Amino acid sequence: MNGADALISTLAANEVTACFANPGTSEMQFVAALDGVPQMRAVLCLFEGVATGAADGYGRIADKPACTLLHLGPGYGNGVANLHNARRAFTPIVNVVGDHATYHRQYDAPLNSDIATLVKPNSIWVKSADSAAEVSALTAEAVAASYGPPGGPVTLILPADSAWLETSGEPAIAQKVTRPAPSGAAVDAAARAIKAAKKPIVLLGGQACREEALKEAARLEAAGVTVYSDTFVPRQRRGAGVFLPKKMQYFGEMALQELEGVDLMVFVGTTTPVAFFAYPDRPSVLVPEGCETMTLAERGEDAVAGLGALADALGAPKDGPVQPLKIPEAAPSGGLNAYYAGASIARHLPEDAVLCDDAVTSGTGVAIGTATARAHDVLALTGGAIGIGLPIAIGAAVAAPERKVVSLNGDGAAMYTVQALWTMAREKLDIAVVVFANHTYRILNVEMTRTGAGDAGPKASQLLDLSDPKIDWVSVAKGLGVPAVRCETAEDFDRAFADAMANKGPRFIEAVI
Repeated sequence: MNGADALISTLAANEVTACFANPGTSEMQFVAALDGVPQMRAVLCLFEGVATGAADGYGRIADKPACTLLHLGPGYGNGVANLHNARRAFTPIVNVVGDHATYHRQYDAPLNSDIATLVKPNSIWVKSADSAAEVSALTAEAVAASYGPPGGPVTLILPADSAWLETSGEPAIAQKVTRPAPSGAAVDAAARAIKAAKKPIVLLGGQACREEALKEAARLEAAGVTVYSDTFVPRQRRGAGVFLPKKMQYFGEMALQELEGVDLMVFVGTTTPVAFFAYPDRPSVLVPEGCETMTLAERGEDAVAGLGALADALGAPKDGPVQPLKIPEAAPSGGLNAYYAGASIARHLPEDAVLCDDAVTSGTGVAIGTATARAHDVLALTGGAIGIGLPIAIGAAVAAPERKVVSLNGDGAAMYTVQALWTMAREKLDIAVVVFANHTYRILNVEMTRTGAGDAGPKASQLLDLSDPKIDWVSVAKGLGVPAVRCETAEDFDRAFADAMANKGPRFIEAVI
């Protein structure tokens, strides 16, 4: 057994059984060792941003880490954007980054870099296994660290000689930490404050938006406490039979207008809401003036227990409001837009599907349409770095092959990680991809005005336009192995989406809006 064997055996012994990889020369020992551990599924990704995004989607659905295999510092660098999103989602991921042999580092070969410094901003734990003997123990430590709580990406650096040198011993087992319940004092303080407030709200994030937590949050709503969720949530249960909290508005001034008069904000699994960007003469913190804030459950604490205890302390009913099942009977007709697409998605979305949302400005139409669809999970863009919709769908489909996965993308966002389509085809993943093709960075057209930059002139417009040349999405998808259609009417989209839901395997729909 060499160090690479020890690493993969230890990962598998700790239930890390999916590896999203884009390897290079330094990682060949790891690649070779995969054949000795049949329970490890290895998925080739043609760009590191696809590998890291896939690991994010896997972790959000499986509630355990996948590993990535990345080639030295530049390979990790190519995957940073989606690791930023994963860090914001608190997703457990074990990044294995190959490095030069320990004795070769001193010569500063062309691919040499300071990997530990590169990975630090998006890793909650970083160590280098500089000898084969310590690989197994450090691997188990990495797995444990990825769980947190609240969890996040970790990075284990594997020098080439640590991978090829012999070692011995059994795989080490990670010692995972259980989420503690919030203190009784925190629950009592929140209950007293809510009773004394004139217009209290509870703001949910992270674990507090999972199905069991939403059941407890619904009890608060039934007791007269308005419940909100963060704007972008790692994983939220939605649809029929599920409580739907209000969503914190994306634009800060709209959020503050809606929150006018709120005198108490209680955080559960989240922190003080802030505007996504700074704008001239507009506030950054989205808390009304004079509003008291307090935390019931920190991100690393058990939000389900905290919400249940708070509901009990307030004498809330045992059950709260949930969404009805209300699906449009008739297919929409006419020119296609995001709202008509959302109606068709609601019509045909099966029970327990997974929606991966990177639709940007088209996302609202789908969210409204699917609010009363069959129950499903939504994985959102938590860190604002677009290009996650295709990769997280890969990870979700690998984690839950029995569930239908739908990937929703703006056309600009989809081009960031379009290589993901090839992996979907190669792995025969059950994913329906929708790309909303408006041939522009529409959100940036909005932000141009909001930032006070003025109207876009000819040169500025060129940087916001995707229509010259127009991307031939059907040809792109087919060229990467995914059957594809283009839809220009609502009727066409309804038929195409119904077909994608009725058949297994990857499908691609270009929705021209």
